[in-house]
Amino acid sequence: MDIKSLVIAPQWIGDAVMTEPLMRRLAARGERLTVGALPWVAPVYRAMPHVVEVIEFPFAHGGLQWAARRAMAKTLRGRFDAAYVCPNSLKSALIPWWAGISRRVGYSGEARWGLLNQRLPNPPEGERPPMVAFYSALSGDAGLDADQPHLQLPPGAAAAALAAQSLQAQGFYVLAPGAEYGPAKRWPAAHFAALASQLALPVLLLGSGKDAEVCAEIAAAVNAKQPGQCRDLAGKTTLDQAIALIASAKAMVSNDSGLMHVAAAFGVPQVAVFGSSSPLHTPPLSDRATVLWLKNDPAYQPPLDCAPCFARECPLGHTRCLVDIAPAKVLSYL
Repeated sequence: MDIKSLVIAPQWIGDAVMTEPLMRRLAARGERLTVGALPWVAPVYRAMPHVVEVIEFPFAHGGLQWAARRAMAKTLRGRFDAAYVCPNSLKSALIPWWAGISRRVGYSGEARWGLLNQRLPNPPEGERPPMVAFYSALSGDAGLDADQPHLQLPPGAAAAALAAQSLQAQGFYVLAPGAEYGPAKRWPAAHFAALASQLALPVLLLGSGKDAEVCAEIAAAVNAKQPGQCRDLAGKTTLDQAIALIASAKAMVSNDSGLMHVAAAFGVPQVAVFGSSSPLHTPPLSDRATVLWLKNDPAYQPPLDCAPCFARECPLGHTRCLVDIAPAKVLSYL
């Protein structure tokens, strides 16, 4: 008889992608997987073949939302033998506890002693392993470092997304200029526009509604000289559609963002531009990914002693780590 397991998903797209090897490991030993996820990450789990069911949790960012979590837990009572809690927050562990799931696995986290009964010690600040290994450790298995996330589109998803945009597979590039964390992770809009103007195929700009301003700026600059070359879809697609378009693209260029990890998990050729963050911790895990990070470029002078600063905005006011990555450099890898 299969073990029925509930996985409580992280709330960020990139982190959700990083949990795929955990799903694969759990499914390989016979666990039937249901994922509870917030609506903005649920599409990532619909692209994981080992996940049997995705339940969208109707919760908002912030706040414990006790009543809503209790109500959700009531609907899940008696359905599961085990739960794996990926986030470290107290609220993420409430549903498995209230649902009466007998085995509840997660990191020690935020005051969760009574909520979890199988706890892993949280690595100290600065010593956390790469995120894939961090999440895969919840399985209790060894040999986690070699895992790479892999996603697979549901049947018909690519055809539907391409038809909606009148596109052909491999007939366009995707640029993802956003990075929700802050401007110190965003390659300049003018650089994205210069790159888009030099590409031989049409360009799609993908992102959330929060990226609408920068994407509109890029599209306007490109289309003023080459009408129709650049299509701004920021905030105009569902995440399911955006995932399908990325999977169907000839190549993608992005900042260090959740969509970067989506492209890597589909094996799409990509260039990932890093600024304030570090590819040593959250790189795109794909043999077809090129990472550009001036911190580890010995030819770049003067050296970037300030990187990685992990700041939302450049503390020194110059953002050299991004400004000095030229569009021609990115183009050379496409």
